[in-house]
Amino acid sequence: MRDSAGKIRVSCRVNGRDVILEAYPMARLLDVLREQLCLTGTKEGCGEGECGACSVEMDGALVNSCLVPVLQAEGTEILTVEGVAGKRLHPIQQAFLAYGGAQCGICTPGMILAAVNLLARHPKPTEAEIREGLAGNLCRCTGYTKIFESVLQACRESERGS
Repeated sequence: MRDSAGKIRVSCRVNGRDVILEAYPMARLLDVLREQLCLTGTKEGCGEGECGACSVEMDGALVNSCLVPVLQAEGTEILTVEGVAGKRLHPIQQAFLAYGGAQCGICTPGMILAAVNLLARHPKPTEAEIREGLAGNLCRCTGYTKIFESVLQACRESERGS
């Protein structure tokens, strides 16, 4: 539904909570999440869908929120980095802390979302599958070694815990 200023109301579920967003139809989902819901964990790296810093899950698919117009969020389930942890950190988050997967923090939310999404589809990925699963996310600090190691360690630790 449009108001007199041309804004629309979008009903969706974000991190398990029903929300109604009011924005111009082509406003970027990234901006609406950050500005209306104060979910600032989702970062803008490039604003062109090239770096993955703004990655969120939308109905289970990993998307670059800088490329998604908010009107496409109608009726969807969105997961941001703030919604990954429950009462405790997700194993991926714990591994990023323990094994140095995070440095400056710009790419970290997108990397974590990409890794969580990958593990939901492939609970025991190989290193090659991890590299492919995180390929849409760029990092300027780590050289990726610590990131891949963090995801591998999270997988190993979850296998031991199973």
